[in-house]
Amino acid sequence: MKKGCPYGTHRVISPKGVLPQPADVIDNTMEIYDNEVLIDVQTLNVDSASFTQIEEQAKGDLDEIKKIMKGIVAKAGKHKNPVTGSGGMLIGTVKEVGPAYKGDLKAGDKIATLVSLSLTPLVIDEIFEIRPDIDQVDIKGQAILFQSGIYAKIPEDMPEGLALSALDVAGAPAQVAKLVKPGDTVLVIGGGGKSGMLCLYEAKKRAGVTGKVICMGHSEKSTNRARNLGFADEYFAASATDAVDTYNKIMELTDGQLCDIVINCVNIENTEMASILACKDGGTVYFFSMATSFTKAALGAEGVGKDVNMIVGNGYTKGHADITLQLLRESDKLREVFTELYS
Repeated sequence: MKKGCPYGTHRVISPKGVLPQPADVIDNTMEIYDNEVLIDVQTLNVDSASFTQIEEQAKGDLDEIKKIMKGIVAKAGKHKNPVTGSGGMLIGTVKEVGPAYKGDLKAGDKIATLVSLSLTPLVIDEIFEIRPDIDQVDIKGQAILFQSGIYAKIPEDMPEGLALSALDVAGAPAQVAKLVKPGDTVLVIGGGGKSGMLCLYEAKKRAGVTGKVICMGHSEKSTNRARNLGFADEYFAASATDAVDTYNKIMELTDGQLCDIVINCVNIENTEMASILACKDGGTVYFFSMATSFTKAALGAEGVGKDVNMIVGNGYTKGHADITLQLLRESDKLREVFTELYS
């Protein structure tokens, strides 16, 4: 059996010298190296920004979505959207574990991978069902997990679909837990969405009674969904692409003080400046959205003279899976709405 690099560089076809995520093409041969794990895939949870782009390209036609997704994998050996650069994650059952693999996985374990599909060797044999409302696609196929690849075993106290939907965005509420402190004023942009609702709950828990949490939804429907949960102090619906309108509303709701922490959870482009303008000097903007442009954020902040800390939405932080699943155990309201929407 061939020996593999822990980071999967042995799978890179082009360009040579890069890691699997930035690579254009990787080897998706489903014969494992000595430190890899082979997975029989059940469901792909496509990154929200990626699925939105694919759905728009396909004009909502499900057969066309299937064609686009299969085409991406056939060309790249992985599901890395060539427009957004993002992937998603998967749920499946471990079929084989390499003899040199270091970890507690064994054949038969049901897991969710917590590394992006944009770096995961993948084969799609057949697409059974597409659920556009929740960005999930049921398939017959296989995937490879590298030695460095993180994962979570599916918990026994909740349905698989529920766990998958939360684990897909586990990095967001876990980062909020690290960023928000008592007394902070926090804005969650996209607060009525999957990651947004989790972030609202965590932000309110961390900011406490002396803090203030503001929910901005993209529509009245999503804003009302968040309002019914009751995790924020203020709610409003607006377009995050309208930076000035967002700024004026936040100035009004904070008596001109703006926000200590801004969490961007949206899945569309051109929301960088709304996030930056809503944040006070010295504050922090956390861009969880994979639609974020580093160039627009960096040069945009410079252009308006904003001295803010900007954090790229690293989907991983220590303990993020446990933290996020615990939120669903703590809050009956969160669990109910996630069950209704995603499981």
